Amino acid sequence: MRVFLAVLFLFCSAFKLSAQESTSINLSFEEAQIDKVIMMIEDQTGYKFFYSEEWLGDRIISGSYNDEDLEMVLTEIFNGTNLNFYFLKDQIILTRNNVIYEELPGSFYPEKTRDSTTTEMPVSAKETPDDRNYQPVFYRESKTVSEEMETIYIGKEEKANQKSLFKLSGIVTNVETGLPIPNLSVVTANGKQGSVTNEEGYYELPLPAGANIVETISLGSLDIRKRIVIYNDGRLDLSLEESFEQLGEVLVDSEADRNVRSVIAGVESIDVSQIKNIPLVLGERDILKVATTLPGITTAGEGAAGFNVRGGKTDQNLILLDDAVIYNPAHFFGIFSGINPFTTGEVDIYKGNIPAEYGGRLSSVFDIKTKDANTNKFTGEVSLGPVTSNVALEIPIVEDKSGLILGGRSTYSDWILRSLDDESLANSSASFYDIIAKYNHKFNEKTNLRTTAYYSRDVFSITSDSLFRYSNLIFSANLDHKINERNNMEVILSNSGYQFDIDYESQFNNNFTSGYKINETEAKIKMNYRHSAAHNIEYGLSTKLYLVDPGEISPLGNESIIRPLQIDREQGSESALFISDNFKVNDELLISAGLRYSLYAALGPKSQNTYEEGVPRNESTLTGTREVGNGEVIETYARPEFRFSARYSFLPDFSAKLSYNNTYQYIHTLSNNTTISPTDTYKLTDLNIKPQQAKQYSLGLYKNFDDNIYEFSVEGYYKESDNILDYKVGAQLFLNENVETEVLQGDSKAYGVEFLLKKSEGRLNGWLGYTYSRSLLRLDGDFREQRVNNGEFFPANFDKPHDVSLVANYKLTKRFSFSTNFVYQTGRPVTIPVGKFNPGNGQIPVYSDRNQFRIPDYYRLDFSFNVEGNHKIEKFAHSFWNISVYNVLGRNNPYSVFFVTEDGDIQAYQSSIFSIPIPTITYNFRF
Repeated sequence: MRVFLAVLFLFCSAFKLSAQESTSINLSFEEAQIDKVIMMIEDQTGYKFFYSEEWLGDRIISGSYNDEDLEMVLTEIFNGTNLNFYFLKDQIILTRNNVIYEELPGSFYPEKTRDSTTTEMPVSAKETPDDRNYQPVFYRESKTVSEEMETIYIGKEEKANQKSLFKLSGIVTNVETGLPIPNLSVVTANGKQGSVTNEEGYYELPLPAGANIVETISLGSLDIRKRIVIYNDGRLDLSLEESFEQLGEVLVDSEADRNVRSVIAGVESIDVSQIKNIPLVLGERDILKVATTLPGITTAGEGAAGFNVRGGKTDQNLILLDDAVIYNPAHFFGIFSGINPFTTGEVDIYKGNIPAEYGGRLSSVFDIKTKDANTNKFTGEVSLGPVTSNVALEIPIVEDKSGLILGGRSTYSDWILRSLDDESLANSSASFYDIIAKYNHKFNEKTNLRTTAYYSRDVFSITSDSLFRYSNLIFSANLDHKINERNNMEVILSNSGYQFDIDYESQFNNNFTSGYKINETEAKIKMNYRHSAAHNIEYGLSTKLYLVDPGEISPLGNESIIRPLQIDREQGSESALFISDNFKVNDELLISAGLRYSLYAALGPKSQNTYEEGVPRNESTLTGTREVGNGEVIETYARPEFRFSARYSFLPDFSAKLSYNNTYQYIHTLSNNTTISPTDTYKLTDLNIKPQQAKQYSLGLYKNFDDNIYEFSVEGYYKESDNILDYKVGAQLFLNENVETEVLQGDSKAYGVEFLLKKSEGRLNGWLGYTYSRSLLRLDGDFREQRVNNGEFFPANFDKPHDVSLVANYKLTKRFSFSTNFVYQTGRPVTIPVGKFNPGNGQIPVYSDRNQFRIPDYYRLDFSFNVEGNHKIEKFAHSFWNISVYNVLGRNNPYSVFFVTEDGDIQAYQSSIFSIPIPTITYNFRF
């Protein structure tokens, strides 16, 4: 066919065909195959079409034309295909991709072919103003090509197209799993053009018109090489096979220099596959515990739930599991994490500059993503430990399209407690479990759906009279659709619920049951627009609805004297518009700038107390009660939030970053505990409680050494916060109908510097982190009851200036390795008695200023020995043993210090969680 077109071109050039006379046509068709439409045109006009039937495929079209020009009709019929047409007397020649020319533009010939004595062109090469910048595309297939190579034709040639480069784009996937292949190079053989696939496997490659040799380069896939003849912008999706070579120990890390080249400041990523070697309590792989070994992330103490990030409170962290909020991601007071490591794929922690799409928290975002299930092979992983067991299964549903991942964890600590010969623990109970299910479905190359459901439940009773229960329930759905080569859309729906219950039984007829619930539902649309190589824009909107049942209590049993009480439900809505742009100014300077505009509304039905302005809120200053109907607005708060981060590269392996962001938070934790507790409650912003707000500045230097094997970073930050919620001395927070009278709102400041030295490869690898930080709070007012410590700044409960973490792994062989974990922290602040007076027969203590003293410093050394199973490929399962000792030194680290009066004297006590070495052995296997 292409030889015929070449002869036809010569024929046309020689005889200078006259212009085609206009032909009108009347034609109507509905859901017809294109070859049938061509036959209808032949019958009506007398023209005869010449083409190859395979070019038409099974394309279905519809149309209606009344006395329309035939050339216009053909243009519409072949729109969206790669077919062109050409009139030759009573014939219509169809061509695939290319165009037939009657004469060539003058710019097609080199200057030396022109007669130097005249300006006349060859007869077949007249130049017109419309074609001076256009070069026709000619490609001649050769029978003597030096290497066998597939030739692919892309795009539809257009005479009026004057572009010098066309865009080839597509998705690169793994041929077996169907998953995208990120960070793969797609380049031309001459090295002049190149592109790298993003996380979704997408690439864009500029190519000059005509024939190009394009190849892929990757260490993990078999490289391919193809001849691309491009006539216009077009798409080419590629499927690559994995490459398997027997090598020595090789670590391929596509993100090795991410710390240097990324624009976002203060972000940490956890490699979930590597945490199995880190010795932690009772042999558990714990993603969130590993996070606390990174600079700037701490907890208030051993066994404490919640995190303090850069001087922030525990309620100032947004913890997301597949876009849904988890309010309490911990089991048994924080000893165990609520996140299953076997089903987790990615963990990114934003502690500095928070992207504009996230809002509602001041300090950080923990963005945890569950991995997609394998759609081709049934696989699984199991862990058996002394206290807990874990299992995860990946189940293909439709090959190459959909899969289901199921994960579950449970403890048998109840059985252990019943087996202990200790009367004080005879009636104790401590158990938990969590389950997760994720379904991922690929509709086509452009559309993917991911849905996740998660449930966790804890039951414990360390005393004989109280039984505590708390649970998380979340659901999320994410529809990811690629609109075109530049635009991508995500639609996200999520629902999160948290609740706790307490059953209390005693011998004094005051038995009761009590509980609390919070639920939030969010809808979010996120758009991504790849404007150019210099601009990548994200924008969207979100809205969420909070429903809070602040608490209720009711008698337990017929003889209980407890009076039932239920606090009125609180409702609030939080919506936001956001936009951000990653702007590449040049190779050295990269900027990320974003704006988020949040709008919060406290909603009825509600009885809202009003108080006198400028005086403390109490019963004497109460001016009335404002009744608000269902759905009516009590108060609104609208705030702009700015996000800015910039990176400047001095060298390819050395950069500096600075950032600024301000954030607002419309939900508060009500707790007078030192650390987060399962019985903490949440309070929504309303008429009397203002939203928290913060501003953070940071500056950091990042340097890699020895081909990215070593990483070093130092980053400093300063953060100011307003309207931070705290409590009055002796405050009653739970089941209080007028809780606004028990709390204070003040301002805080936090500052620090973080150092991290990391070695990612070699027999010895790991990291050393050190943080110096301060977190100070001030509660001041015109009245004495509004002031704490005379209105001066004082250390927050979680202020610990020095924090050192060392995580190290040493490989003896490919199968045997040692790991160690060392932690040192300054003791946290505490308030203690500094005097006493005797009003009668007893003693009344006089306490110091709040948090004036500190408990002893905390330090701990852990050690583990790891044994990998043999590395034979042909075996049912691959095993892994972990033998660890937690708290090798037997350090009796105090968790808290408290004081009681006994026999007229004040006695000091300290409580510890683990005061002796804890040996553990766990067995894991994958299949």
